[in-house]
Amino acid sequence: MYAKGYQFEIIEDIGSGINYRKKGLKELLSKISNHEISKIVILYKDRLVRFGYEMIEYLCQINSIEIEIVDNTEYSKEQELTDDLIQIITVFANRLYGQRSKKTKKLIDEVKANVTVKKDKAKTDI
Repeated sequence: MYAKGYQFEIIEDIGSGINYRKKGLKELLSKISNHEISKIVILYKDRLVRFGYEMIEYLCQINSIEIEIVDNTEYSKEQELTDDLIQIITVFANRLYGQRSKKTKKLIDEVKANVTVKKDKAKTDI
């Protein structure tokens, strides 16, 4: 970016490429809608979003915003499908384990609360 003389701002996200509620993606879409940018530079096409890239590409097109992809490596259809499937499985596994961890944390908190209540009651019974 520096070598090409671009003035730029880095918008980054950590998370799934199929999560459309990410802060950085929302910020980017807002900047596109408000005509605050003229070009988007990404390393790989699927780094922006895993699914729905064409929609963002169209949104940029109607707002006269160029998308520059640094690495245009072509992947076989099998490799793309495999990567997509892994991404989907990862997201759903994380959701499943995330739900479990919330339930586990809630259960632990309830047990701790019950233990505290019983200790307090035992102190008053003495």
